Amino acid sequence: MSTQAPTFLQPLQSVVALEGSAATFQAQVNGSPVPEVSWFRDGQVLSSAVLPGIQISFSDGRAVLRIPAVTAAHSGRFSVRATNGAGQATSTAELLVTAETAPPSFLLRLQSSTVLQGSQVRLDVRVSGIPLPQVRFFREGAEIQSSPDFRILTEGEMHSLLIAEAFPEDSGNYSATATNSSGRATSTCELLVQGEGVGPATGHRHVENCRSIDIQYLVF
Repeated sequence: MSTQAPTFLQPLQSVVALEGSAATFQAQVNGSPVPEVSWFRDGQVLSSAVLPGIQISFSDGRAVLRIPAVTAAHSGRFSVRATNGAGQATSTAELLVTAETAPPSFLLRLQSSTVLQGSQVRLDVRVSGIPLPQVRFFREGAEIQSSPDFRILTEGEMHSLLIAEAFPEDSGNYSATATNSSGRATSTCELLVQGEGVGPATGHRHVENCRSIDIQYLVF
């Protein structure tokens, strides 16, 4: 049986969390034999005795550490170490706990596009905010649920809608809405899927005419 030192397919991402909210670190690790995983904060091994209330799990290569309700004392540098007989690997990220909030803001907005039938389509947004906003995708006002045909991917601030194979009936107005306790922001674009024999022969064209609306709700 061949051995392989651990490698992180998805490293930890730094987290900014509102005091009292949950904070989650997760990483995807590969290796043979299956690595053993340990967590650290500021160099100290973590356990429920050291940090009461933490939840640690490791299944199918995904290592997760969750703190249900963070306080300022939880801020620090978190690391996950994966070890097996072939070696070890470490991934590190920061946790910043703040009492301040910030409404969602799009750092990367949706872009309108025209594609040929059968093309793969990827609509990306990057959103900041405190606490980290939840993002949902819509087509013509109807929410899109993740499925084999329409996959929704999330990694840190980046959120993507992946259409495996686009058809003319997928054309329409698409939007991404980001929401947290401080407000909501929406970015919209248009997707046009052309049938066979229509339009340019190769590739697809991006038209940067999307709109973005930021709405802030004041909390008293």
